[in-house]
Amino acid sequence: MRLDKFLCEMNMGSRSEVKELIKRKKVTVNDAFALQPDMKIDENNDRIICDGIPLRYKPYVYYMLNKPDGVICATRDPAQKTVLDLLREFLPDQDKKREIVPAGRLDKDTEGLLLLTDDGELVHNLLSPKKHVDKTYLAGIRKPLTETEIAALEDGVDIGDDKKTLPASVALPTKEQLGEWLEKSLDNVICLTIHEGRFHQVKRMLQAVDNEV
Repeated sequence: MRLDKFLCEMNMGSRSEVKELIKRKKVTVNDAFALQPDMKIDENNDRIICDGIPLRYKPYVYYMLNKPDGVICATRDPAQKTVLDLLREFLPDQDKKREIVPAGRLDKDTEGLLLLTDDGELVHNLLSPKKHVDKTYLAGIRKPLTETEIAALEDGVDIGDDKKTLPASVALPTKEQLGEWLEKSLDNVICLTIHEGRFHQVKRMLQAVDNEV
């Protein structure tokens, strides 16, 4: 790979900016100053340092975050703490300029696994209802569901959008799924598996059958 292409892919600047870094002897390849932007490198094995930052070739990055309560799923917000704010302090320098986004959203008061990446194709495949990627939510609810209400949720319910929700799956959680929830003394807990990510979808689905999270 060309050195300037590598540096651009590692988000060290535009083509003209990385050429200037090379010109100012801010880039070394295997401990020797790089002299030409078009020099060929082995992106997987050469030791490349740019402006004091050691670089490791990663076309994309993938981070798993256990999102806490009170944090919003956004890349930036002037007033509220975002998942990117949490992630940023743990990012290596070479990843701080990447366009990392959350693959989907969890409500502000919802906790759980969130994937963050700059792999746009993966994000699309995870979020597209056509791909049928399972998204399972553990929810404490106000009262037990009847068989009729479970059937309605699994068939699809009207939550006020143009279309009903897609077929879902309702189950009782296992002890492994409950984890620390075993200590929360919740009388009614369900596992709701959906393939969409509409606004407040889990809460609205439970409201559609006269219940609430």
